[in-house]
Amino acid sequence: MNRDIAGIILAGGQSRRMGGGDKSLLPLGEGCVLDQVLSRFGPQLETLALSANGDPARFARFGLPVLADTVEGFAGPLAGILTGLEWAAACTPCKAVVTAAGDTPFLPLDLVDRLAAAAGERPGSIAVAFSAGRRHPTFALWPVGCREGLRHFLVDEANKRVSSFIERQGHVEVEFPVLQSAGQPVDPFFNINVPEDLAQAARLLQSMTS
Repeated sequence: MNRDIAGIILAGGQSRRMGGGDKSLLPLGEGCVLDQVLSRFGPQLETLALSANGDPARFARFGLPVLADTVEGFAGPLAGILTGLEWAAACTPCKAVVTAAGDTPFLPLDLVDRLAAAAGERPGSIAVAFSAGRRHPTFALWPVGCREGLRHFLVDEANKRVSSFIERQGHVEVEFPVLQSAGQPVDPFFNINVPEDLAQAARLLQSMTS
């Protein structure tokens, strides 16, 4: 378990393609999507928080700090990342944050260690996950020292693209292998956007645990 890095689960999306509400609270397996995310991400870190706007009481049973965006208006995941960095700097001794999306129930069990190892080889850089030919910008290690630059980028430049900020910084991509389920490849960063994705996640989870 990493004690020098805070984990931030980005659970503040508007979920338009799911009809609104919290994707992370949709039923999956014996709990909800967030239960599955926490079962994989939580053991990797000692310090953990949720990034989500609205009434924090809906997440009360998880016993985690719930961080509302410090940027006004819905500014997307970059606002959650900024809020997580500012919280980590002000409230924890952690020097970096690893973010993970709250709708990805099969994220890697070694996500934090591998991102931290890559960032350690390039101090001050952002380490971002990569799999199946794609970058996954919401799965990254962010040094807390980048928070002022990120606030300027998001607020003063009004740029909400996570990848655009990463590309502006020193960064390294970390390749993660594709999983196998019943002989079929599964991207570990598979995320739930539409009802069909939730049904697929349920099938994958059953095949992985049976």
